[in-house]
Amino acid sequence: MVYMILADGFEEIEAIEPLDILRRGGVDTKTASIMQTKSVRGAHGVEVCADIMINEVDLDSMEMVILPGGAGHGLLDASNEVHAVINHAVAYNKFIAAICASPSILGKKMLLMGKKATCYPGFEEFCYDAEMTGEKAVRDGLIITGKGPGAAADFGFMLLETLKDEKTASTLKKDMQYE
Repeated sequence: MVYMILADGFEEIEAIEPLDILRRGGVDTKTASIMQTKSVRGAHGVEVCADIMINEVDLDSMEMVILPGGAGHGLLDASNEVHAVINHAVAYNKFIAAICASPSILGKKMLLMGKKATCYPGFEEFCYDAEMTGEKAVRDGLIITGKGPGAAADFGFMLLETLKDEKTASTLKKDMQYE
């Protein structure tokens, strides 16, 4: 199971596009709200209903956790529950993906040290000792990072390729008229 964690202020395209790509690619993915309700409002007023609440995340079945960026990244970073999910992913060698401002959360946890990474310009200073590539999406081991809203599709396809395979991602790119 893949879990995408949502907080008010999330960047809509960084959540919805990768979520759509993963689901089209056959990856069982659920959104989890850290708010008081399943209703989560994006940075541009788009309201979504998360599949579950953060306390319903089944850590034993988790293959990957995804953190969208946007203004909501601060709420993600301030959540003990989010950090518990990340810590579990680290402890059990699960994938961790973050895009835009959210790689800074991983950087502050010292998870990017010595790894290739990317993030939204201006957040590099929080990605301590990472090799910042500036690419749209980067995978280094179990960590996948994305640059920002314009990189949402590249990020999503990299997630799909990681969880499935290159052929599945390539076929979906063609089906979606991406290339």
